[in-house]
Amino acid sequence: MIKRNKWTLFITSLVILLPMAVGLILWNRLPEQMPTHWGADGQVDGYSSKLFGVLGLPAFMLGIHWLCVVLTAAAPKHNNVSGKALHLVFWICPAISLIVGFITYGQVLGLQMNVTLIMLLLMGVLFFAIGNYLPKCKQNYTVGIKLPWTLNDEANWDSTHRFAGKLWVVGGLVILATAFLQNIWIFLGIVMVMSIVPMIYSYLYYRKHTSEE
Repeated sequence: MIKRNKWTLFITSLVILLPMAVGLILWNRLPEQMPTHWGADGQVDGYSSKLFGVLGLPAFMLGIHWLCVVLTAAAPKHNNVSGKALHLVFWICPAISLIVGFITYGQVLGLQMNVTLIMLLLMGVLFFAIGNYLPKCKQNYTVGIKLPWTLNDEANWDSTHRFAGKLWVVGGLVILATAFLQNIWIFLGIVMVMSIVPMIYSYLYYRKHTSEE
């Protein structure tokens, strides 16, 4: 899998390191302590050294990126990972790296931004996109809703992912619609529903079809 996608891996790795290049260009304009963590209210609650913010954070994201790709390639049934799901695996870390870099450099350079609103909008888009991928996701051990019932029964997997895909699309749209309220509890409630309801659906599917046998 890695050999087939070596250019994608190369390009995504470069994208992850773009904030590093930007940081080196802006080095003399950056403070010695940079924001690297934000609370649920969008306020900075964690700082790191300039060296870590510019070099360490992108390098850490690159390591996570490679780990995700290697684990996907090494997993059983990795050939069942659809092209769209694989696309998500390759691009999720680059997207996060760019977003974190934009927010970090923007804040230290005095750019006014609403971090909570930005993150809620991005999460809404992400869940909407994943919802479109889920129904096309074939049974595998890397991407998807991995439960005992879905992994042991391909029909359960397919039905659960069709249901979850619709739920996640709706959930993503609701998050986008409520993002301007900037209420983290609404967001967490939606995420809980999106996470738990497909598990219940999968278990009920298992019970129903087990009793019919």
